[in-house]
Amino acid sequence: MCRLLCLAILPLLLSQYVDAAAVISIDFGSEWMKVGIVSPGVPMEIVLNKESKRKTPAVVAFRDDVRTFGEDAVTVGVRFPKNAYKYLLDLLGKPYDHPLVQAYKERFPYYEIAPTDRGTPEFIHGDNIKYTPEELVAQLLAKAKEFAEISHGQQITECVITIPGYFNQAERKAMKEAASLAGLNVLQLINDYTAIAINYGIFRRKEINETAWHALFFDMGAASTKAALVEYKTVKIKEKGYVETVPQLQVIGVGYDRTLGGLEMTFRLREHLIKAWEANGGGDVRASPRAMEKLLREAERLKIVLSANSEHYAQIESLLDDKDFKHLVTRADFEALCSDLWPRVSGVIQRAVAAAAGSGSGARLIVAGGASRVPAVQEVLRTAVGLEPSRSINADEAATLGAVYRAASLATGYKVAALNVRDAVILPIQVVFTRHVDGNEKLIKRTLFGPMNPYPQKKVITFNKHTGDFSFNVNYAELDHIPSNELKSIGTFNLTHVVLSGVSEALAKNSGENIEHKGIKAHFNLDDSGILNLVNVEFVAEKTVTEEDDKDSTLSKIGSTISKLFGSDSEIPEKAEVKPDEQTQEAEKNDTVKANETSTDKQNATETETKPKPKIIVLKEPIKTEEQILNIEPLSPEEFKLSKAKITELNNIDKKRVERETALNNLEAFVVDAQMKIDMEEYAECGTPEQIEEIKKICSETSEWLYEDGYEAPTEMYEEKLSLLKEKTNPIWYKHWEHRERPDAVAAMRNLIKSATEFLKTAKNYTKEVNSERDVFTDVEITVLEKKIEETESWLEKSIEEQNSLKKNEDIKLTVDSIREKMSNLDREVKYLLNKMKIWKPKKPAKKDSDNKTETVVNAGEEGSNGEADKPEENGESEKVEENQEEKPVTEAKSEDDSGGEETEIPQISEETVEHSEL
Repeated sequence: MCRLLCLAILPLLLSQYVDAAAVISIDFGSEWMKVGIVSPGVPMEIVLNKESKRKTPAVVAFRDDVRTFGEDAVTVGVRFPKNAYKYLLDLLGKPYDHPLVQAYKERFPYYEIAPTDRGTPEFIHGDNIKYTPEELVAQLLAKAKEFAEISHGQQITECVITIPGYFNQAERKAMKEAASLAGLNVLQLINDYTAIAINYGIFRRKEINETAWHALFFDMGAASTKAALVEYKTVKIKEKGYVETVPQLQVIGVGYDRTLGGLEMTFRLREHLIKAWEANGGGDVRASPRAMEKLLREAERLKIVLSANSEHYAQIESLLDDKDFKHLVTRADFEALCSDLWPRVSGVIQRAVAAAAGSGSGARLIVAGGASRVPAVQEVLRTAVGLEPSRSINADEAATLGAVYRAASLATGYKVAALNVRDAVILPIQVVFTRHVDGNEKLIKRTLFGPMNPYPQKKVITFNKHTGDFSFNVNYAELDHIPSNELKSIGTFNLTHVVLSGVSEALAKNSGENIEHKGIKAHFNLDDSGILNLVNVEFVAEKTVTEEDDKDSTLSKIGSTISKLFGSDSEIPEKAEVKPDEQTQEAEKNDTVKANETSTDKQNATETETKPKPKIIVLKEPIKTEEQILNIEPLSPEEFKLSKAKITELNNIDKKRVERETALNNLEAFVVDAQMKIDMEEYAECGTPEQIEEIKKICSETSEWLYEDGYEAPTEMYEEKLSLLKEKTNPIWYKHWEHRERPDAVAAMRNLIKSATEFLKTAKNYTKEVNSERDVFTDVEITVLEKKIEETESWLEKSIEEQNSLKKNEDIKLTVDSIREKMSNLDREVKYLLNKMKIWKPKKPAKKDSDNKTETVVNAGEEGSNGEADKPEENGESEKVEENQEEKPVTEAKSEDDSGGEETEIPQISEETVEHSEL
């Protein structure tokens, strides 16, 4: 399935990979995390973890100073539940007294959770060891980053992370803080249903046109359920300086339930198993965290199996007090346990449709999320929507693949097929301030981003009645569209308190008859991560000036600049108007009078004076702002530094542990390998009896040391013992390698000598003495090659004789490297002549022109009497001669010998010879 997706996405990710670095997406869920990557040459794929699995449990565990992740952490959690931390998304960015935090404490009573100074929850792991949810999530994100780096062999710095669409401002900021702690630059926090919609849309770009069509995405995960109604159509945008038509997806309706998910079903199944255990007199299982964790894992497995089977046995060995547990559970039992959950499924759909305000008719139903596989959920969807749920996307990986496509579109170095994405605001935001009206303070509310408003988007709010310093609040607006049970999960409705100062000074500075105040403008930006930012606040006024005034003002500014350049100490106010000189005006008036007196016609035809057109200049003055966070304060620089140091220390501990384990494994493997080899005759005969006995002794001592005290030794001790073993064994291993590789090297050299000899015989026929018309080689070149062949052959036979007279444990005389060197020297001589033969061209025969003049065409590079190549005549006759002269390729060149005039082909050095020459 993944290969098909990669092939399908190739046309969408165009081949622009210059200076592109790999980017990843992390689908961080309550129970699992999945990683996608796009890198040069790899359009889009899922990253495998160390177990070669496509998803990893979002669990981190600490035990005996060892930190583990994923499946290893889950295993630790079964035995030591308090040491493994999971379902961390439910705690991120929430105050300690949040309902979901309190529910978390009830579900997992073995965790010790306390409030921090910021008011957020914190795990008490041990003496002076505490972990915040941001720190734990950061460690999981860093592990996801590590998986990608190991898989693709390059550093990862940028990512897109999926989050639940209902996350508020504090939760979104907390996720970005966790990513920063993990060393990741977040290109975007993308809502999970939007990522799924991207994955669905990129494979259906041809279906998107000016006629809108809709899809309803239903996603039930471990902790929550979301539904999003999405509209697909083409739109015209102007982002690159010109108008272009691109496909767009826009979220127009969203519904969600924070506490409806697979985990709730699992807990109900666990409660059912607990009651069955207690009914059979099994004992108080609730008092044992380990037994409760075993029951939770079995309930999760049972839930998955019952999605495909009508009944199944729950079985746990040694659940409590060495007693086994076995109980039959039917699908009917499971559905009855969750009977009150099924109506909530349809409620999510209904709220998503209602939020779209009547849009979305004829929408397709697309299902994602692991918990949506439950048959009862599928049946509720069919009834609520009236359609068969579509299974056209990968329910587990759709969000990951959609997010990594978004990452490629945001990262530098990649060019992807355009798909405009417009998300929707779930929690509306408003500005609240007071205004003095008729002696009373009136509370004013202005909505910035209403429900289902698209984002990213910028908004400006104008305060035009304030003449002095004032303040305003940014809050969540009316949330009538949110169910009452969900309102408690939002937390405080107050976001920030903004105090403005310097307002009266800005007004006084920009006052005058021709200046109109336009008020105080506050600029807000809701970025593509859904995070609200106060960009800036400024006082704005409009000044009306004529073209003449504007010109004079410009001249004044130029004069001011010139005076400053030439050392004038006087300063001209920035907004001062420079008036015309009175003497200049009087002179112009007298000239006009004189001109009127000389001509009566001109006096009658007086010129009408046109008034200069007014011009409006916008004046802006920045206003000082002080913003105070009213919900959860972000990490202070000092707190961020401490958290970063804590994670760095854990990373260093892991690095040292891995280095130690690697050194231990290398030593163990080398000892076993050395003991096995040294007992083999082919290795033993390459060393003296004393050497063999010494190696056996060292191996035996090292092996005993490893099994007794060695497992507690430091890394340096392992490396020292391994170095000693290599020092003793390397000479023997080297001799064995030489004796094993020498026959092949000798055979290759003899083949090269044979080929060179055959080439030499043929090359002698291409000298001037044998054939004057085909004198390719000189006598010196032939002599050099002949001598080189004789020397090489003589050296080889002599060296073989000397080597055969030695024992295998004596120093090597004929090494493979020396054979390679000799072969390289001979091969170089042969290739020189061979290349000369390839570029050689036969001489052109002399021809007479019409004037009985003879012209001789010489080969390129052949010198005439003056030492330079002859040049063709200017009349162009020589060009005609060359065009009519036929030349044959080198491989077809023939020569006639003196005996019978038979033609002989020039031999070529075989490919085998070239390969041997590179030994």
